[in-house]
Amino acid sequence: MFRHWAVDRRHIDIADLRAASADLINLYLQFELVGQWGTGEAAVADGMHFEIYEDNLLAEHHIRYGKTGGIAYRHIADNYIALFSRLIACGTYEATYILDAFLANLSDLHPTRVHADTHGQSAAVFGLAYLLGIELMPRIRRWRKLKLYRSERSDYYSRSDPLFNRTVNWSLIGEHHDLFMQLALAVQSGALAPSAVLARINSYSSRNRFALALQELGKAVRTMFLLDWIMNDSMRRAVHKCTTKIERHHKFAKHLAFGEHGLLRSNDPSDQEKAIVYNELVANAVILQNVVDQTRALHVLKSEGTRFRNADLAHLSPYGTSNLKHFGNFPTDLMPDPVPFKRALPE
Repeated sequence: MFRHWAVDRRHIDIADLRAASADLINLYLQFELVGQWGTGEAAVADGMHFEIYEDNLLAEHHIRYGKTGGIAYRHIADNYIALFSRLIACGTYEATYILDAFLANLSDLHPTRVHADTHGQSAAVFGLAYLLGIELMPRIRRWRKLKLYRSERSDYYSRSDPLFNRTVNWSLIGEHHDLFMQLALAVQSGALAPSAVLARINSYSSRNRFALALQELGKAVRTMFLLDWIMNDSMRRAVHKCTTKIERHHKFAKHLAFGEHGLLRSNDPSDQEKAIVYNELVANAVILQNVVDQTRALHVLKSEGTRFRNADLAHLSPYGTSNLKHFGNFPTDLMPDPVPFKRALPE
C-alpha cells in the first residue's frame, strides 16, 4: 500500500489524470452510439457530497446532507461522459465554479450551453456566462419570486406587464462596456479563472459599480431566459432531462468509489482533489468500455435478425453496473489478444 502511495505521489499529478480522462473522452466520441444520447453541445453541473475527516480545513457540515465533508463538483456532457471534476467546500456557492470547466476541459468536446439547479445560477453568473458566449440554462426553484426586468420604463405589455417590476439600467451596463470586453478576453486567455472573478464580485461592496453593472447585465439575460422558460415547454423538458442525467452519474460514480465507503482519508487538499479526479477517470473508463460492449452487442443482435431503430438506442445508457466486478479479474494470461471493436452502429 505504501509503495502504491509513493508511486502516486511521485509520478502522477492532477494534470496527468485530466489529460488521461480527455483521451478517454476523445475515444468515446468516435462511437456512433454516443450520438444517440446527446450532441455534446450542452453540459450539466452539479455537486455530490463526499465524506472527509472532520479535522480538516475543507470540511464543513452540509445542511442538505446532514454530514461533514466536501462537494465533488462535476460537469458531464449531455451524452453522459464526465468532462471535469473538482472538490469544493460544502459552504461554497456552487455557481462560483460553474464556468471553470469550459476553460479547463482538455478534450475535443466543447459545450456552449450549461444546465444546473438553483445553486448553479446568480445574476453575476448569467452576466459572465453571456460575456464568454456560454448559454446558462438552469432549473431554478421558486423562479416566480425572481424579478423580471423590462427593457425600457415606457414599455407596456398588454397581457404580461404585471410580470415586470424593474427596468434594466442600460447606462450602467454601457458605462462598463470596455471593462466587460477586457474581462472576457482575460478569462478566455486563461489569465483569470471564472471562479476567481465571481468570488471577487461576490466579495465586493454593494456600492461597487463594476459588480453592479455585471449583475445588471445578468439580470437582463436572466429575464430573457425566464420568459423563454415560461413560454417554451420543450425547453423545460430538455433542461429537466439533462439535469437528471447528472443525478444518474453521481450514483454511477459513487458505485465506483466504494473503497473506505467513499471516505476521502487524506487531509492533504491535493490528495483529496486527486481522489475526485481519479474517480472521474475510472468512471469515464468504465463508460467507454460499456459503449464498446453495447456496440458489439448491437452488431450481434443485428446479425441474428433483431430489428431496432436508432431512436430506440436513445433509451440505452452507459451507466450499467451489473457487469462490473469491484475487485476485477486476475487472469493468468497477461498477453491476451486484443479484440477489435467497431465504432459504427450496425446498418
